[in-house]
Amino acid sequence: MPQSLPPDTMPTVALVTGANRGIGLEVTRQLAQVGMTVILGSRDLAKGEAAAPIVQADLAVLPQPLDVTDPASIARLTEFVEQRFGRLDVLINNAGILYDTWQQASNADLAVVQEAWNTNTLGPWRMAQAFLPLLKRSSRGRIVNVSSGAGALSRMGAGTPAYSTSKAALNAFTRLLGAELQGTGILVNAVCPGWVATDMGGSGGRPVAEGAAGVVWAATLPDDGPTGGFFRDRKPLDW
Repeated sequence: MPQSLPPDTMPTVALVTGANRGIGLEVTRQLAQVGMTVILGSRDLAKGEAAAPIVQADLAVLPQPLDVTDPASIARLTEFVEQRFGRLDVLINNAGILYDTWQQASNADLAVVQEAWNTNTLGPWRMAQAFLPLLKRSSRGRIVNVSSGAGALSRMGAGTPAYSTSKAALNAFTRLLGAELQGTGILVNAVCPGWVATDMGGSGGRPVAEGAAGVVWAATLPDDGPTGGFFRDRKPLDW
């Protein structure tokens, strides 16, 4: 179970990207259940607004339009968060695309690879750069990059070249940013939710709530928690 955060005069504010379905929606629900105000980022605002009541009617969930590939969209959301809350406590970079099982490195369509990198790697990078000033205003900033075991060099095979390389690069970014922010109070970690039964993962995976729990754990780490790590189910993974 995620740990409850200590009471404060202001709500703990979290932002989840790609949150209108799957792991992102479940992470939103679990964060709201521990008392956070959660901004539900969705490329399609109508889908975000439709998803928000699914979380739970009495929880603080704010649907907002967000396209992590569009700097202007990110800038608009940054301005909204600054004006509404003055800070951000938790950033969950969950938006991800293109599990390209039909490709191999030797025949990969590089336009597809570029598309995957734009969302899966550069999206979190853009978000972190945009929201770092607001995270630095928090007393316990947390950044969680939702990654995948497919991005671990230690177990990488021949398949899904666009997805796997984009997640490997996301892991590298996690290490870089975690080291840079060491001592600032902002913890940065990558989390693999495992094979989860979602639209991307397909049927047969474990329940979405189990995969989301590891993300929520990283979002609610104590101040002496790890940073710059790669985890699944609270346990370190090989890179």
